Amino acid sequence: MGERHDVEQSVRARYSKAAGARQTELCCPIEYDTRYLEVIPQEILDRDYGCGDPSRYVKPGDTVLDLGSGGGKICYIASQVVGPEGLVIGVDMNEEMLELAESYREEVGNRLGYHNVEFHKGKIQDLARQNGGAPPVAANSVDVVVSNCVLNLVRKEDRDRLFGGILEVLRSGGRAVISDIVSDKTVPQSMQDDPALWSGCISGAFREDRFLEAFERAGFDGIRLLKRDDEPWKTEQGIEFRAVTVEAFKGKPEGGCC
Repeated sequence: MGERHDVEQSVRARYSKAAGARQTELCCPIEYDTRYLEVIPQEILDRDYGCGDPSRYVKPGDTVLDLGSGGGKICYIASQVVGPEGLVIGVDMNEEMLELAESYREEVGNRLGYHNVEFHKGKIQDLARQNGGAPPVAANSVDVVVSNCVLNLVRKEDRDRLFGGILEVLRSGGRAVISDIVSDKTVPQSMQDDPALWSGCISGAFREDRFLEAFERAGFDGIRLLKRDDEPWKTEQGIEFRAVTVEAFKGKPEGGCC
């Protein structure tokens, strides 16, 4: 229980702090479509942390699930893409981040002229079960699951359950579009045991090949890299950490498997 407590407490504490004051070390440079930022309050934009933009791959009418939705930026971008016929669901375990996202939900919806965003508290690795209670998202109910630099914050012991839960909530033919930090070499145990490095998206980073294998092991098809940064975001102890965006399908994608 010690390691679980240390990692989860470190992640909670760091992102609670980040909800109140910007933490630049948690960010990668990302270019968003500026037309979708106009209705989003500056406080949310200032408290956004990520390494990619999975909202670029959302379609009109989609039901979208954002894992680790934080202050809600990706949710509010996706809400505009899916339109009034779509739905966007954010799940996060951090109360301060959820409060920030929720505090502007009515305002953003009024600006758009429709309300299609909702937020739930929960651990993303427990999508399929929330401590014996009802999960925040029903099985076979989501067209696309997105996440932005969050999966690396989950303990290794919980990752098979995490990927299995993503597959479970997707409809047949649905897809996961995940932006995250990966490493080019295995992160040594000494770094993995540092909760501060874990909460900083370093020591929990997936090795790139194993990140793709995690989707395959869970039963996804059509797995491919949509984006991979040429330059590393950070280099620590000779290990390169860079941002990637992966797409994977529940069932064979149109056009066959990649």
